Amino acid sequence: MLLYFLDLFGTGVFAISGAWLACRKDMDLFGTMVLAFVTAVGGGTIRDVLLGAVPVFWIQDTWYMVVILASTLLAIAFRKWHFQTKHHMLIADAIGLAVFTIIGITKAQAFGASPLVAVMMGVLTGCGGGAIRDVLAGDVPMVLRAEIYASAAMAGGAVYVLMEPVFPYTEVTLAAASLVLSMRLLALYKDVSLPRFSLPKA
Repeated sequence: MLLYFLDLFGTGVFAISGAWLACRKDMDLFGTMVLAFVTAVGGGTIRDVLLGAVPVFWIQDTWYMVVILASTLLAIAFRKWHFQTKHHMLIADAIGLAVFTIIGITKAQAFGASPLVAVMMGVLTGCGGGAIRDVLAGDVPMVLRAEIYASAAMAGGAVYVLMEPVFPYTEVTLAAASLVLSMRLLALYKDVSLPRFSLPKA
């Protein structure tokens, strides 16, 4: 039950981030709603389609749509707070990434996916919506830049599938989610990033 409420929390946070990006890009109400929606549930939707879990989760449980709509309207109403709340939003986003990663892995396992596929489904759930958001907004997706984001989800997912056969579910979940969260926060506040690779100049 706690994971479900954290999932709704992450959905709301991701929706707000998509809506505020739309505001920065001067999009209209429809564009703002689209960006909020794909950010919040885009990764999970692709995951469900790939796993054959149809209808997808937000069609089966309309609370996700309610949360997205409410979060989008809230983001629009308080868009002037965007910069003042950036610190809190980054922390909330990191929590959402950790929760989405765990949910993606457990759902993939429920459909009989191998450990490697389960990890990839966790990464997709956590990062897919943001990647779609960035593409629609005309930006290079954050997961393709040096910033530690998808790699944090991948590391947490690896810990989950390695510990899961041996340790209890609660301990595995806490360990994996804590790793995702700590790696993401370390990247944010210590400016840690993955190495960049560029072609030598002629």
